[in-house]
Amino acid sequence: MSFTNLCNSIFNKAINDYHLLDDVDTIENNPYSAGTIENSLYKKCWIDTVQWHLEDIIRDPDINPKAALLLKRRIDKSNQDRTDLVEQIDSYFLDKFKDVQVLENAQINTESPAWAIDRLSILELKIYHMKEQASREDALKEHRQRCQDKLEVLKLQEEDLSLAIDQLLDDIREGKKYMKVYRQMKMYNDPSTNPILYQKKD
Repeated sequence: MSFTNLCNSIFNKAINDYHLLDDVDTIENNPYSAGTIENSLYKKCWIDTVQWHLEDIIRDPDINPKAALLLKRRIDKSNQDRTDLVEQIDSYFLDKFKDVQVLENAQINTESPAWAIDRLSILELKIYHMKEQASREDALKEHRQRCQDKLEVLKLQEEDLSLAIDQLLDDIREGKKYMKVYRQMKMYNDPSTNPILYQKKD
């Protein structure tokens, strides 16, 4: 099984598990052992799935402003958790490939493996929800057809992105490419770099 086949099977399990109740307050029940890459992949997609629905909710034009603010704070935390998980997955790859002899003409990729996998997780969510729209019985035929057309494109994108990630991992494994991970430098979450936060201390 290729690594992206593993990813996609875990992502789809997380998405389907969430939709058993389809509630943003559902407690994650990760079936994979703590400390494993499978556990991290499931948790990553679970975060993405909950946030997908939080983003839907906050776009309600009739939402109470106070509720919207609380929801925005929750989305901010979710984004931070998502970034933390991506870095955790990259740490897995850094350790996995630490003994690889990098070739003299090796090249660096535009993104790390985990950030590409992050895009794959979001893509699986798009496919799930576009499939829902393509089969909506209460929608017009034209709507369903538009969504079906988009679904076909998303499936092609899934195939291409999966192949590209597996090729990247093969290239890193063979020393043809090498990893560099730049840890997050988000400034707005840091009370020492966000001027709105650090000026309040004065």
